[in-house]
Amino acid sequence: MKLNLGCAGQVVDGWINVDYALGARLAKIPFLRVLNRKLRLFDLDWDQRIYLHDLSKPFPWADNTIDIVYSSHALEYFSRDDGRKFIAECYRVLRKDGILRLVQHDLRYIVVEYIEGRIRADNFLEHLGVRYGSNKSVLKDRLAPFIQFPLRCIYDAPTLLQILGQAGFDVAIKAPFESAIGDIRNVELQGRTEHAIIIEGRRR
Repeated sequence: MKLNLGCAGQVVDGWINVDYALGARLAKIPFLRVLNRKLRLFDLDWDQRIYLHDLSKPFPWADNTIDIVYSSHALEYFSRDDGRKFIAECYRVLRKDGILRLVQHDLRYIVVEYIEGRIRADNFLEHLGVRYGSNKSVLKDRLAPFIQFPLRCIYDAPTLLQILGQAGFDVAIKAPFESAIGDIRNVELQGRTEHAIIIEGRRR
């Protein structure tokens, strides 16, 4: 079994695609799905095949039952402590030699861009993704706390390698699409790997 955790719009055949975004939950309600098509409150037409689960809670899968866990830009939406719990849950459900692959924003890249003058100081927080974005719609601005989710913890590569190693994974930095996951090109999106940390761990 393969888990795509925090899948957003990337729903892949052969994977259990998991998300708990408000849009994904509301999309299960037919009249709200129709309303969103008209008002465009959410940027995605959320796929009905998404398995709903709050990833900050214990996973519903049994110990040692999963072969692969893939997660792109999900860990950073958890607090530091919830992020550790998320990684521990990935370890718990994976079989021995199972693979965890994480794609995350790279704090070091953003900081270097600022230091070298390519990001203005007054745009720094926006680039970090830790504040609500501005919208052309007054309604979207008012709904921002419910439909936008700023990042809560950002990592650099050494920190994430250390955390995964301590959790029990043999870890390595990877390039986009460089992976032990055979169908990685089906689940990984090029645009989400740019200026990102990509780490793959194998459960000991």
